Amino acid sequence: MKKRFACACVVVLTLASCAQPEQRVQPGMDQQAIIAKLGPPKETYDLPNGGKRLMWPTQPMGSTTTAVDLDASGNTVSVRQVLQEKEFYRAVVNKWTRNDVMVAFGRPFETAYFKRMDREVWSYRYMENNIDHMIFNFYFDPQGILTQTQKQPDPKFDPSQRNRF
Repeated sequence: MKKRFACACVVVLTLASCAQPEQRVQPGMDQQAIIAKLGPPKETYDLPNGGKRLMWPTQPMGSTTTAVDLDASGNTVSVRQVLQEKEFYRAVVNKWTRNDVMVAFGRPFETAYFKRMDREVWSYRYMENNIDHMIFNFYFDPQGILTQTQKQPDPKFDPSQRNRF
């Protein structure tokens, strides 16, 4: 009985320590404290207000990217997981550019060019409702303007496609 209780305690403590990265950063934290908690960011982008966006992606195989926005003095303004529908739908067709998408979501896990359409496509893996593995695509014209978005099931998680990846 004591062994079961000890195992249960270990499981509970392990799960409690698995907080998502965005849950470990608090508003007002400075950049050094964030890096101490999450490690160095894999991507950094300048924001229009003089601040920076730090990103910790799990792409190409993962489906999350933690983004921390810092103000001009280096303190946290916001922290969130950006690879999700409500974030993707902020993108404005015919207004956003490649740079806007890059700053908002980081580097895509895959890019492709469709010659007949004359469109470049950037793809991001994400989880829809924490259930379905999906891919969100951004289509750009030759000038780099967003012309279309699209979501689709991720074939990597389709049992009929398993041997292809």
